[in-house]
Order: sequence, then structure tokens, then C-alpha cells
Amino acid sequence: MQIISGKTEFWLEKPSAVAIGKFDGMHRGHRALLERIVEAKECGMQAVLFTFDPPPATFFSGKMQKGLTTKEEKRRLFRQLGIDVLIEFPMNAQTAATPPEVFIRDILCARMKTALIAAGTDLSFGDRGKGDCALLQRYAPECGYRVEIIDKVYDGGEQISSTRVRAAVERGRMQEAGRLLGVPYAVMGTVVHGNRIGRTLGFPTVNLLPPPDKLLPPNGVYRSQVECRKGIFWGLTNIGTKPTVQKGDHPVVGVETYLYDFDEDIYDTFITVRLLDFVRPEKKFDGLEALKAQLQEDIAACRPVQ
Repeated sequence: MQIISGKTEFWLEKPSAVAIGKFDGMHRGHRALLERIVEAKECGMQAVLFTFDPPPATFFSGKMQKGLTTKEEKRRLFRQLGIDVLIEFPMNAQTAATPPEVFIRDILCARMKTALIAAGTDLSFGDRGKGDCALLQRYAPECGYRVEIIDKVYDGGEQISSTRVRAAVERGRMQEAGRLLGVPYAVMGTVVHGNRIGRTLGFPTVNLLPPPDKLLPPNGVYRSQVECRKGIFWGLTNIGTKPTVQKGDHPVVGVETYLYDFDEDIYDTFITVRLLDFVRPEKKFDGLEALKAQLQEDIAACRPVQ
């Protein structure tokens, strides 16, 4: 997958099937858009995803907004889904003020050789979001592309949206989040060294330090599934500050996972932790023995049935 990041001047050489958006969370509605442009590869087009960096919410608020998917997670997902070109268009005062007509003529048509646009019904772009599907269709004859409107995807009678997924994650409703996404909510990253307390207690773990812009569910223990270079394993994941063992005024929030029937060295390797459902809140214990007893209980209760 080719990544064009931070550039306003670029030119694509092949006819493009394009989807435009933020794609935070990559829920089932997003996947419907991506599936359409990937299908267009059979007609000789390249699948191109046009998104913004930083995300519009971060730019307009001036504050970091925690996302369902980080930039690196999005890149990995897009590559896996068959995207050929990812454009991370710089969002700044100048680009945000681009008239939508200029965006269509100068970027979609002149630079991207757009032949097909797969658009959601609520697509907006350009200065103050004045560009929409109707404007894209108005310029289609002049620019020589086709617009396909992709219907919204619903779950339980309600539209699936990033806002809805976010609400589920923030409440720790991981089964609901997974249903809306089409896959379990995941945290990805490189395994780092922890304090080895788990190994001392007889329960070795793998540790991730998620980036500050990653939205995490409430601190607590979750049933999980972990994909690493050794395969896919069931796990039990603690998200939080480990208050029994971590001291100081500014404890670090980490993602620590015990893997069932696994004890191998995977430090400095990339893993994906998929959060399946909530088990219990994180709590501070009186000491390591009390913590060990609770871990034994959690691991036994959540052990997958073989």
C-alpha cells in the first residue's frame, strides 16, 4: 500500500476508485465503503482512501481527541483490507478553507484521476463541510467519474456510527462494540517489558503501552484474544494503572494480558489484543498475595472451554 502523508501536491497515475472520510473505528458502515472501492479493482481501478491528518475534530478543537483507531492501526487495517493508496491529507487552516468545488476539480479529478466515488449518505467535505453527495453528482459529467451512494448500515434499528461505537467502548460494552464494528475492539502495539510482577506471581503477561490518542474502555479486566507471531491465543487483559503495584502521582495506563497456555518470549514484537467482554473493574488489593488469589480466580473463571 502506498501512503501519501502530509502532502497537498501529489498525482496518481491510474484511474482511482475513491472513498473519503475519517474512518475512525472502521465500523461496518466504513467497511461497506471500502469493500466497494476494493471491488472496483476488478475493473482496472486502484482503491484509494482519502482521509485527513490530523482528524478534523482534533484540528478544529485544538485539542487531542482520543480515537477508536490510531493512525498506525488504520494503516494496518487499510493494508489488510486491500487498499492500494492511502492519502493522509494535511488538515490546516488553508486546506480546511478549500471550497468544495475546488476540491472536486483540483484534487479528485486533476490529481487523483477519480473514476468512481463511493460515498456515504452523510459525506461532507470542503470549506465548512458545504460539499456533499449532491455536489459530487453535479460535477460527475464534467469530471468523468461515477458516484455510488452507499446506504447506511443499521444494527437494532439504529444507524451504526463512530459515535455509537465510542459510547459502547466508553461504557465497557465490548460485545456491543464488536457487533457494531464487525470485529472485536482491538488495541495494537509492540510488546514492552513490564515490572515482571505477573511472572513473580506465576502468571507471566505481555504488556502494551497504548498511545495517548487511543480510546480505551474503563479500567478493568476483560476477556480477550491475542494475535501475535506465534498464533492466536485466548487471554485475560487488565487495562489500567495496576494500583496494587504501581506507585507515584502519575501512574501510567497500560494494557497487560495473561495468555492461556502460553509462555514464550515475544518482547519487541507486534501484537493485537482484541477485547471480547468485561469481567470486573480494576481494584487495589491489600498486597501481592491478595492480588495473586484474585488472579487465580479470574483465570479459572474465564478459562476458555476446550
